[in-house]
Amino acid sequence: MKQIKYFLAFALMLLLTSCNFTENIDVHPDGSGNFSIEMDGAGLLAMAGDKLGNELGMKNNAKAIDSTFSFKEIFATKKDSIAKMSPEQQEALKKLESFVMKIKMNPEAKQLLFSMNTPFKSVNDLGGLMESMAAMKDLKGKSDKKDNPAAMMSGLGNNNAKLSFSYNGKNFSRKVIVLKDQIKKIAADSLGMAKMIFASSKYTLKYHFPKAVKSVSNPDALFSADRKTITVEYPFTDYSENPEKLNLNVVFE
Repeated sequence: MKQIKYFLAFALMLLLTSCNFTENIDVHPDGSGNFSIEMDGAGLLAMAGDKLGNELGMKNNAKAIDSTFSFKEIFATKKDSIAKMSPEQQEALKKLESFVMKIKMNPEAKQLLFSMNTPFKSVNDLGGLMESMAAMKDLKGKSDKKDNPAAMMSGLGNNNAKLSFSYNGKNFSRKVIVLKDQIKKIAADSLGMAKMIFASSKYTLKYHFPKAVKSVSNPDALFSADRKTITVEYPFTDYSENPEKLNLNVVFE
């Protein structure tokens, strides 16, 4: 698990540095598919390549890192802490066990990619997935946060909103509902360091479907040549401060 410790030191740096995020959904003809969150930290590599390499445990002569581990591995090391959590929190973490975390770092190629992905049986099953990540902050680790890798990822689901997806072959929707009792908190947080950190970051939705798209509610959506893939780019501050702006409705031909 020493390797995971290094990775989460990296994750902390990544989340505190300007980078670009992509939310991918690939829907298969039977309605199943794959969901992933990708982060491109090439800018971070340019600024702190040597320091980052040391955080990740790279040897002086190492050229690159290409590693994979699962959330299930992380949770296994935190089983005592998880046993003390509420049934609701345990259920939230259960939803994340299938996630696989990958990191690729190649200083020579100026490449730094970080991703979390999971398969799904139905698009509708993705509801509550991002919020489940917020439950990881309650995992108890050692006093040094570097020893609690799962908790480092909790920030991705901590935008005070409930996210759901639906797909029936004719329509697809991504719907965000901001929790009313958290609206003031969002406004307060936006005035803090987070706004400065992510000012130049992007959050992109990239969805691929088994059939051509007829229309999308966001006029800025870009289409692939076969109209089966749509891409919509937002400032990351929209994701963190105004998550409802990322609501999306898709109608198929």
